[in-house]
Amino acid sequence: MFGKIGYYIFVLPLSYLPLVVLYLITDILYLFLITIIPYRKKVIQTNIRNSFPNKSNKEQKRIKRRFYRHFTDLLAEGVKSLSISEEALRKRLIVANPEIMNDLYSKQKNVILVSGHYNNWELLVAGQGLLFKHIPVGIGMPMTSTFWDKKINERRSRFGMKVVHSKNYKNELKNLSDQLKAVLVLADQSPGNSSKSYWMEFLNQPTAVLFGTELMAHEMNYAVVFFILNKTSRGKYQMKLSLISEEPKKMGWGEITRKHTELLEQEINTIPYYWLWSHKRWKREVPDNLEVLKTEQRERFNEKFHL
Repeated sequence: MFGKIGYYIFVLPLSYLPLVVLYLITDILYLFLITIIPYRKKVIQTNIRNSFPNKSNKEQKRIKRRFYRHFTDLLAEGVKSLSISEEALRKRLIVANPEIMNDLYSKQKNVILVSGHYNNWELLVAGQGLLFKHIPVGIGMPMTSTFWDKKINERRSRFGMKVVHSKNYKNELKNLSDQLKAVLVLADQSPGNSSKSYWMEFLNQPTAVLFGTELMAHEMNYAVVFFILNKTSRGKYQMKLSLISEEPKKMGWGEITRKHTELLEQEINTIPYYWLWSHKRWKREVPDNLEVLKTEQRERFNEKFHL
């Protein structure tokens, strides 16, 4: 009941306020976050310290402070995305090089759009259907509250996005088999199973990376395009595309995963405070038998896709 009250009485009405007013509200929240109620302070500090061991304490604190500023902007923009108009969304989200997706569409290629939680992914979830000819599909985990899951996904779907849950995405994609699709994947979540992950160095530490993007690309023969959202001004973003592969089945075990993770890492190293540092990214312990695990993973992959 509280969830419904919060949505209808608080969150949804707030979303109809001008973004400049929402920024005023979250500017106050920012002051609280850096002084009185520092949200996930230990998680953020530990993530930054381990990711940038060569940066001074002053530099690390600056990243944390800039992240809090960015994070509160995301809150304002996330609320606004629930009711943002098509006209406003088109002005706030543009594509620098749409010819990559146009070319894949002309070649009748389905696409996986892969990146991480860098800059405002919620605007992209809402607006992807306005950017490309492909049918937009977003894969994610259901929210704990079925009410909020339903309402948020209804709002995300206003401009064509079809949100599917990760457990049944294959069936959903088969139902859309007669249409070219662009599947949105944010692949920087902490995997649920470290033994089924791809392990690599990411931000100066051993990291378990979700392998789902690579498996989907091979199983369904989808082209893979990495994207990054660059902030051009407050509340405005430019999407830049990088083609990883048109023919994923020609790529070896781990190549796709390593490539899209390295591209994300480059962006984080360039402007670190736009990544979601409050996420518990490194929850998984490195398996004791990591090299044996890698060998087994590679053999199973090759048996399935490259015999």
